[in-house]
Amino acid sequence: MFTFTPLLGAQSPSPASQSLLELDGGVKILVDVGWDESFDSTKLQALEKHVSTLSIVLLTHATIEHIGAYAHCCKHVPGFSRIPCYATTPVMNMGRTLTLDLYGSSPNAASTIPRDSIYSSPVTAAADEAANLLLQAPTADEVATYFSLINPLKYSQPHQPIPSPFSPPLAGLTITAYSAGHTLGGTLWHIQHGLESIVYASDWNLGRENFLPGAAWLSSGDGGEVLEPLHRPTALVCSSRGVERTETLAKRDRDLRIVSLIRETVAQGGKVLIPTDSSSRVLELAFLLNTTWRENIDGPHSDTYRNARIYMASRGSKTSVRYLQSMLEWMDASVVQNAEAAITRGDAQGNSSGPLDWKFVHQVERRSQVEKALKKGKPCVLLASDASLEWGVSSQALQSLASNPKNLVILTEVAGQVEAKRRGVGRQLWEMYQSRQGLDLSQNGAKVVNGDGHAVELRLSKPEPLTSDENMVYQQYIARQRQMHSSLQGDTTLLGDTAADLADDQASESSESEDEDDDAEHQGRAFNVSAQLTSNKRKTTGLTDAELGVNILLRGKDVYDYDVRNKRGREKMFPFVAHRSRNDEFGDVIKPEDYLRAEERDDVDGVDLKNANVEGVDGNAAKGQKRKWDDSVKGRRDREQKGPNKKAKTEQKDGPDAIDAVIAKVTGESGSGGGGAVSNGTVEEESSDSEESEYEPEDDAEAKPQKIAFSTQSLELHLRIAYVDFSGLYRLNDLQGLIGRINPRKLIVTAGDMSETRLLADTCRAVENGTAVGEIFTPVDGEVVDASVDTNAWTVKLTRQLVRRLNWKDLGTDKPSIAAISGLLGSESAEESLKTEPEEEGAKKKLKLTKAGQQPTGHTDSAKAALPILDLLTAQSTTLHQRAAQPVHVGDLRLAEIRAAVQAQGHTAEFRGGGTLLVDGTVLVRKSPTTGSIEVEGANAALSTPGWRTMTNEATFYAVKRVIYERLAVVSGA
Repeated sequence: MFTFTPLLGAQSPSPASQSLLELDGGVKILVDVGWDESFDSTKLQALEKHVSTLSIVLLTHATIEHIGAYAHCCKHVPGFSRIPCYATTPVMNMGRTLTLDLYGSSPNAASTIPRDSIYSSPVTAAADEAANLLLQAPTADEVATYFSLINPLKYSQPHQPIPSPFSPPLAGLTITAYSAGHTLGGTLWHIQHGLESIVYASDWNLGRENFLPGAAWLSSGDGGEVLEPLHRPTALVCSSRGVERTETLAKRDRDLRIVSLIRETVAQGGKVLIPTDSSSRVLELAFLLNTTWRENIDGPHSDTYRNARIYMASRGSKTSVRYLQSMLEWMDASVVQNAEAAITRGDAQGNSSGPLDWKFVHQVERRSQVEKALKKGKPCVLLASDASLEWGVSSQALQSLASNPKNLVILTEVAGQVEAKRRGVGRQLWEMYQSRQGLDLSQNGAKVVNGDGHAVELRLSKPEPLTSDENMVYQQYIARQRQMHSSLQGDTTLLGDTAADLADDQASESSESEDEDDDAEHQGRAFNVSAQLTSNKRKTTGLTDAELGVNILLRGKDVYDYDVRNKRGREKMFPFVAHRSRNDEFGDVIKPEDYLRAEERDDVDGVDLKNANVEGVDGNAAKGQKRKWDDSVKGRRDREQKGPNKKAKTEQKDGPDAIDAVIAKVTGESGSGGGGAVSNGTVEEESSDSEESEYEPEDDAEAKPQKIAFSTQSLELHLRIAYVDFSGLYRLNDLQGLIGRINPRKLIVTAGDMSETRLLADTCRAVENGTAVGEIFTPVDGEVVDASVDTNAWTVKLTRQLVRRLNWKDLGTDKPSIAAISGLLGSESAEESLKTEPEEEGAKKKLKLTKAGQQPTGHTDSAKAALPILDLLTAQSTTLHQRAAQPVHVGDLRLAEIRAAVQAQGHTAEFRGGGTLLVDGTVLVRKSPTTGSIEVEGANAALSTPGWRTMTNEATFYAVKRVIYERLAVVSGA
């Protein structure tokens, strides 16, 4: 069984990609965790519903469209970080730099709390207006932790992944990564599970580029044959993004055009802005420009190249370039050869000018550095993130360069319309480029459009602190989310006495490895934990039975049973933690909850709960909190400065809403990340006027809860606009030539808008040689497609006598063995099955219980009891059924193997058109594209005449036959 469900990006203007593959046995594979420039968390709700059942996650490219929501899901979606994730090493490294650039450059990337989650809380009417409350963005350390959880893979390396804790067994699932081009480390995934052979190809590029290799569809030297694992898959999942491109320049013409546009603009004293991504396609552009500058610095246009500088502007540009030094094997073969040659000929000072010596590309990461580079009078080329111009340095650079008609913006890809009601800046520039009439054709024939004061609408975002009412909403939301996360993950640390025991164990284990000073600190934390445990008892309602999981046995009313079948981990065990007595050299460890006052136990919801805050009513450290070194002096000074008004405000009687805020505050401190600094329900004001705070890594990211305010600004454009296709995606005619060779049984088109999907589907209806794809599916987001293989499989049990007579034939390295079977199919009862293997202790026990008239305990599988049996043919059955397996030749030969073998025997062999091999000019060897059979025949009409069998021709003919037979396994009947 194989079903495919696109979660995001199918027949949609959004370029994001998320796909769910469900295989037999409940195995679920998520391919890509993409997002788009809207950073709308509601688009991830379809993904969140499947997280608790996912087995593994596969990542294809280090772009926002494929990996943008990975860190967000790890931080905010419960259980997602526990799912094993697989990707190539460049996708891991470049994805990390992309994520850091994303969260460091755009406050909107943290996403906002969904409105329905806010409205569901019992708050005042003023809180309903607080819509754009920002979620807490992952910190740099958290991002590094999330990406370190990814399991790196190499190309062409079959791997059997490890399932997630809540996944069923994978039953021999094998994943293999192949080069997809387009980005460094970009991946074509081959997924093998049982009879299903699935090839997932998203955003691939068949042609080689300057820096990046092409997609590994074809094997080198095979006369254009598709790699064996990728040939004839049961399903091919292919993206359709970019198939409508009309400008299809060759790589050489594309490079010449973009270099000519840059040279002409720089010679006139203008600046060039090329909006691109942070860590994938920008590497190809930077490599091309660095090579051009190095080769022409002493050429006829030397003055032009010397006066212009190239800037690679993104928050992680230096990190990306540093990563390249350790990922040489992932680049194009020509780059590897040049780099190795440069290292070999390098002088003693190490001044070798290799392809990875990017001395002409300057990496800038700060906003101040970008402004300084743009304000200079010298011309420059700015490779800025992002291609959508919605975030990053490109939006800032566009505003600085818009007023000068000498400047030029080069669009390298067609920006999509992310939101239905709003067009992004990149989309507006693309539409302006297509619709403007006053055209200026440059010397290389490129179309250049003048701005002429045309206005585009910019959407600016700015984080702001929360008001007191908004802060209550935020803290309550954070408290509910943490409670739900702990429940969904089977966490029992909030379950009264059991939680107290566990907290006691954790505190004692930590104290064993610390000194005496640390013991006092752990004891203070334990007192604080007791207040949190009692306060958290109020937050046990509002969760569904599915969210509670096995904890429903403790929290549910009149619930005494829970189905643990097919459960894993904590869901399979009763939510109880055995109490272990802990003691130290002074005796038993004190349990703070045993010493709570009566009013603390009975009136948990009372005003005394506010004493559990970080600061007490009088400003001192609360009960159980360790006082800081200078707290006695500094705290007194701060309280004197605050004056009586602040003190009077803190002494007001808390209402129900204030108590909820305090509870949320206490719960927030017990979790990771926190919800920000809150003092008595108010938010401490802070300055957000510094422009450097968005980009500088050394500036501490604001931990306090914030909201985001959007504003629009009209920007008049007087610069020029050009377009050169540098997206690095396959062209439609590439797939037309490949689809007949891949020959998939079923084709699933995804990751493209409606027109692109239909165009690709119509093109693949019929391919060359008269063959056609069996079925073509074009699902939309959320539509489930059943693409199972058209083969029925049954499971039978072989008797030991039959197994002993099997004659296994080896098909080669990394290939399964095969044997032919002739037997009599029958059935047996459960009792006969038990008698067949009396040596098994479990079978003996079941047999005794059955004879005694008792039913064995446990779950019995009726399907196994009725398993059909295949036994040896008796003499009578052989007479009645004269059907024995005839000897057959099994194996998959490639023409390249035959060519190498016959050449080793002294014959000449060369490939001819149409996948034909000509041996000694007299014998033709063909391979059928549909059946895979090998055909050997004479090369001309003279060979078919009776006198064609000369000694030379006949020797060549039988030599080729002998080579073929030697490489096939002969399987005879058993």
